[in-house]
This record gives sequence, structure tokens and C-alpha cells, in this order.
Amino acid sequence: MATAKRTKIKDVAQSAGVSMMTVSRVLNQDAKVSETTREKVMSAVKALNYRPNVSARRLASTKSFFLGLIYDNPSASYVSKFLLGALKKCRASGYHLVVDEADVDINKTLDSVADLIHITKVDGMILLPPLCDSDSILTMLKEANVPYIRISPDVNINNSPYICMDDYQAAFDVTEALIKQGHTRIGHIIGHPNQGASRMRYQGFLDALRSNKLSVPPEFIEQGFFDFKSGLSAAQKLLALEEPPTAIFASNDDMAAATLTAAHMLSKKVPDDLAIVGFDDAQLAVTVWPHLSTVRQPIQEMAEMAVELLASGQYDDLSKVSKSDFRHVLDFELMERESSKLT
Repeated sequence: MATAKRTKIKDVAQSAGVSMMTVSRVLNQDAKVSETTREKVMSAVKALNYRPNVSARRLASTKSFFLGLIYDNPSASYVSKFLLGALKKCRASGYHLVVDEADVDINKTLDSVADLIHITKVDGMILLPPLCDSDSILTMLKEANVPYIRISPDVNINNSPYICMDDYQAAFDVTEALIKQGHTRIGHIIGHPNQGASRMRYQGFLDALRSNKLSVPPEFIEQGFFDFKSGLSAAQKLLALEEPPTAIFASNDDMAAATLTAAHMLSKKVPDDLAIVGFDDAQLAVTVWPHLSTVRQPIQEMAEMAVELLASGQYDDLSKVSKSDFRHVLDFELMERESSKLT
């Protein structure tokens, strides 16, 4: 049985009407190539289903065409959505993504980062929260001159490139939307204390109540850890109160889904007896029933932008980049579904 002939770079060059060197420059993200030529080459790449040979590209370039990503986040839905976005963008950009999960032992995590730097020789790193705020990891990357993009950092935000959304404003807006629907007893499940987003969302929640001249009893606030188990425990405590909240805003969708489970266990009707709102707009939000109202965090867009920024090489030398160009803030959106009314 004959095997399909593998498309070569010369086939792409002939189809696009350019030289093989030009094709190589386009695939290597050379900024000097005109947009017209780039589009012509990429159209040929797509039409011919060309897949660059990574080993050959590495030999012909100082780049490895590998990007590293390291995470330590209890929310599986957030991580999986981010990884899918990053993998998709890497594939489209001719890169490979090397993923590693952080260990509870920081020294083992540093060993993993060192392997990505010295063995895999990644061209850049993507750091998810809370690792994006780890001084030891950031120091190691700086000393090795490895470019990196931080996702939603909490500290030293002007020291390096980062991508985020306005967690405070999103939490403020969703809380105010619940208030406008007539809710005055609103509970909140705080996210993991090791992440700055948890604090910003909590503050946005509090300020929305205060701006509407509403107070929140201490017992309406429960600590969660961005996972289903902690969300379930927190929701059960809130719903066991003598006068429970009529609405609960959980700091992520995993905990909101857990709140929905707690409501079902008590035969509470959602949203008639209890309105529930989450955060992230993960796939889980439309897997459970009723579907969760939530804040759509641009997780996939963050992932795609992180890959794009690293592949472009614009942050390879931070001394040549203005700090005003470090910040990339993406928009959020309130998603109203069956678990609550927001409009």
C-alpha cells in the first residue's frame, strides 16, 4: 500500500510563488516579511497541509520552537481550557507546547523549570497563577535569559509582560446585577487565598454591596479553594444558616457547580429559591443543570495571546521594551443563563 507523500518546504514555495528561504522566514516569524507575502505563504501551508519538521527548523535556527507552560491550579476546568487554547495557537504558529504541573515541593518545581530551560531549551515560558508570582521561578528564568509571560499576576506587575482581565470590575458588575434583580442577601465563596484574583473578586463583591448601601453579614462569606470539594462545603454552610442567602456568587465555576449540588441536595429550586453565579465560563458551566450564569473570563484568548507574544520575540530583550507595553488587559462578559437573572 502506497503511503501519502509528505509535503516539503519546496512544495510550499512553489505553490506560493516564493523562494524556500522566504517560506522559512515566514515560518520563523520573521518580522521583516511583508504581510502580503506572509498571507500568501500561510495560505499555501494550509492548502498543502504542510507540517514543518521541528528538528530541521531547530538546526536552521537559534530557536527550539518549544514553549513551556507550568501550572499549579486546583481548577481543572480553568487549566484544561487554557491548555487547549495554548496548544491550538502553538500548532498554528509552528511551535510545540511542553506542559508540566508544579510540585508541592518548590525545589522539585524548580528542577522541572531547569529541565525546560537546559534540556528542552524552550524559547519562552507561560506561567499561570499562582506560579506567576513565584520569586524563585522568575529569578531562574531571568538568569537564564528565557522570556516569559505571566497570566494574572498579583505582585510586581510592572516588572515583566503579563496578560490579565479586570477581576475586580467583573465581580463588582456581577454582584450589582444580582442586586438589581432584588437580591439583598448575597453570599460569596472566596477563591484560593494564594491567588490575587480571589482577593480582587472578593473586593469587587464587597464594594458593589457598599455602593448600594447593603451590608454583608460575616457568616455570608466562606473560604473556598477553587475546587468542587471546598465549594460544596462552603455552600452547605451558607445554606444551613437560619436565614440563608437568596443568591450566592462563587469565585469560580467549579465552586458554583458545587453550590448547585448543595442546593439540589436541599431540594432548593434554582434560581427561584437560590440564584447562583460563577466565574470563568468554563465548559462545566454548560454541563451542569441549570446552566450557570457566570463571568466569561477570556481564558482561551489569554492562552493564544501568550503564545503569540512569545513567538513574536518582542519580549526577548526587555531592556528594549517600554514598561507601558508590558500590560495586556482583555475584556470580560457577563453570561446570563438559567441559574440566575443578571439583566
